[in-house]
Amino acid sequence: MRIKNNFYIVITISVLMIALSISISLINFMVSLRSTETDLKTRSLPLTVDNIYTEIQKHVIEPNLVASMMAHDTFLKDWLINDEQNREKITRYLEAIKNKYGMFVAFLVSEKTQSYYTQNGFLEHLSSSKPNNAWYFNFKKVQGDNEINLDFNNNLDNSLIMFINHKIYDNDYHLVGATGIGLKISYINDMLKRFRQEYSFTVMFVNEEGQIILSERTERKIQNLSDTPELKNLSDQIIVKDSKILEYQKNGENYLLKTKYIPELDLYLIVEAKLDDFTKNVHRTFYLNLAASLLVTVIITFIILLMIRGYNKKLEFMARNDTLTGLMNRNAFNDAFNEFLHLSKRNGDPLSLIFFDIDNFKTINDTLGHQAGDNVLIRIAELLKIRLRRTDIVGRWGGEEFIIGLIDTDQENAETIAEILRKAFEEDTRLIHLSPSPVTASFGIVTARTGDTIETLLTRADSALYRAKAMGKNRIETAIEH
Repeated sequence: MRIKNNFYIVITISVLMIALSISISLINFMVSLRSTETDLKTRSLPLTVDNIYTEIQKHVIEPNLVASMMAHDTFLKDWLINDEQNREKITRYLEAIKNKYGMFVAFLVSEKTQSYYTQNGFLEHLSSSKPNNAWYFNFKKVQGDNEINLDFNNNLDNSLIMFINHKIYDNDYHLVGATGIGLKISYINDMLKRFRQEYSFTVMFVNEEGQIILSERTERKIQNLSDTPELKNLSDQIIVKDSKILEYQKNGENYLLKTKYIPELDLYLIVEAKLDDFTKNVHRTFYLNLAASLLVTVIITFIILLMIRGYNKKLEFMARNDTLTGLMNRNAFNDAFNEFLHLSKRNGDPLSLIFFDIDNFKTINDTLGHQAGDNVLIRIAELLKIRLRRTDIVGRWGGEEFIIGLIDTDQENAETIAEILRKAFEEDTRLIHLSPSPVTASFGIVTARTGDTIETLLTRADSALYRAKAMGKNRIETAIEH
């Protein structure tokens, strides 16, 4: 009756939890749906831009700072002016920069010799007549001291690379060369793709003229803000130093656009969000929350039911098993062995019983402590479970005494099993580790006769065990039949 009442309580709690979960999910959905646009404008979009800017600082701005550091490195300047013939030095320097910061390439160009070096050493002599070298001669004409460009360099790789170039000047501000690093654009593309997939934002970088310098590579790609009429109309508001949020419509859908100027790159970060994507997210979140709430309720209900069942099983186990070893206790063994005895009498099959006692167990407890004694008993139980057959029954009779019921087993086979156990105890490495002296046991064996009861069998087995103890221990004795 108590178990039945427990199930009624669990069902009632589960129904209440489900009703509460649905109500909370509906309320959250209605509130979220109304506040999505406001939240996107005032919190999500600005926060995401800041997160993206942090990522850019890590993955793009840091390489720019590395290139700037190289351009101001006194070692590099001195090498260009005084020691360019020692190419091994600059190779080691560029290799160290590449490896330390995980760049694809670190390079240096000497204005004096027009030599191009990478971490692999001297690469080529630059010439204004070579199309692949035009970047350097164009860079020299640029008014600023640095630039970022995308280029193919067949000497380095056949994929698109983003180069961050910095000019190098001597103490009199004369150009002595250029240096910088290169990043594979596929890596940058993966980064921008991750922004779109994780945040549902489209990210691009544009320069002062509205040209898109960096964006995710897709099938539909614009080269300039003017390629999209809606963005062209807003270009004067986008390309400004002050960060702002703009709202516009494109193809009948509402968009929000957040801009941020990045002085380290002299580029404008643009993050675009489609409102419908976030409305879909609210719906999806509602269904996910509802499903999750129901799932949690079902799981909690299932766990409670398992706990109740497990608690009942634990009580049953404790009532029939020894808590230390997990073996049957005396009452449980008596019940099981009586079943064996009835089967043996009905079918005429042999039945044997082994009664054994751990030798000198009191000495183990007195010298090593009761915890060590408990560990020995636990290990003995493990060995019994391993060595005995699945049809055999085994129990802890009390203290250091154990009892085994062997169905369909005559005296000879019982002696064989007892010998296997005796040797297993004596030779077990874990038992040897637990006790300074070998752990052994003495065995008494008895085989059932006509008219035997469990009491008569135990009496004869106990007598055989007593003889084994009296004859030196660590041995097997069988009951004397009259």
